[in-house]
Amino acid sequence: MHQLEIDHLSYQWPGSGRSLSLPRLALAAGERAMLRGVSGSGKSTLLNLIAGVLKPDTGTLRLTGTELSTLSAGQRDRLRAEAMGIVFQQFNLLPYLSVHDNILLPLKFAPERRKRVTQPEAEVRRLMAAMELPESVLARPVTELSVGQQQRVAVARALLGSPALILADEPTSALDPDSRDRFMALLTAQCQAAGSSLLLVSHDPALAECVDTQYQLHVHDQGTEVRPC
Repeated sequence: MHQLEIDHLSYQWPGSGRSLSLPRLALAAGERAMLRGVSGSGKSTLLNLIAGVLKPDTGTLRLTGTELSTLSAGQRDRLRAEAMGIVFQQFNLLPYLSVHDNILLPLKFAPERRKRVTQPEAEVRRLMAAMELPESVLARPVTELSVGQQQRVAVARALLGSPALILADEPTSALDPDSRDRFMALLTAQCQAAGSSLLLVSHDPALAECVDTQYQLHVHDQGTEVRPC
């Protein structure tokens, strides 16, 4: 079974007359794909459709076999919490929480995901070590960490509980080339270890080496079409 499966998806931006279309995208467990597109091409909209924040006008979008259009907004929120880990471009870490509490946050909203983590404290430390974060930062507020460290905390949080799908929005935009390469090696290794599919959204062609499949967002007069490269 595919972790993520999209068929003939279309979405029209309200009031614009322009649409976003994606004929086909499928990700098996552990598979990695990348969405490439210029700024304004619709990458964030497509991410919001996949995450269930927006509903497509036509087509099907299945996450772990569940068709999102059949769910209420609350049910989509619960499925996203259980089956998806998201690495936001701005990290979206809670500044008033410690590194430890930020990483554990997904378990507060996802009972099934919580069941998969039998030893939460040990798993936090394992993920920190895997992302090359020293235990000395565990109790520190995330605001005291470097940008690179905050990024790794965000990945550890997304990976906790081995969600089916990891979405990463421009995950290396704030990193220099050496840091980018090391970060991507850590991210892909941990996704593989967890059996999580990975969907990257980026305009950085260097990330193509880290994925199995690439998709390009092509902008035209009527909107944007997503095609495999």
